[in-house]
Amino acid sequence: MTAALTRRSLLTTPLALPSMALSFAALPLAAIATPAAPGQAVFWPGVALLGGGRFGPAQAQGRAVVVVFWSTTCPFCRRHNPHVEKLHRAAAGKALTVLTVSRDRDTTTVARYAQAQGYTFPITLEHAPLAAELSQRNVIPLTVTVDRKGLLRQVIPGEMFEEDVLELLALAV
Repeated sequence: MTAALTRRSLLTTPLALPSMALSFAALPLAAIATPAAPGQAVFWPGVALLGGGRFGPAQAQGRAVVVVFWSTTCPFCRRHNPHVEKLHRAAAGKALTVLTVSRDRDTTTVARYAQAQGYTFPITLEHAPLAAELSQRNVIPLTVTVDRKGLLRQVIPGEMFEEDVLELLALAV
């Protein structure tokens, strides 16, 4: 078979050929797990949120989701995240959810930082499963948009202007 095996192609293609099934079983998970491409469905992993609770498929159901990868030490994130906070507040009562993903490892550091900055948006430190599904780019900030149908729309690397971040509210329509 000449097509590359990906988790997505295997989910949409029947495993009718025994050789294909054997090929799939022999591959390590990292070799077949690829992020969604624009227009493809996102399979939300369940992740723990800072301060309690979880985010997963149930929280994304029927809602647009804006995911922002960031770090407490990133100067660009320091300017970008206040815009994300404004988006989060503007999305209240609308069909849009903001989820942020800190690339930091220390929960206490992230919690203190978020409190000091006045951030109320949901934060997870479980970046690996979300990066595997959305984008493996190591650029921060990295903004990923998913529409209400659960399809990946954009992967936007770098800092964004406030107007551009707030335009993402249109995904809720």
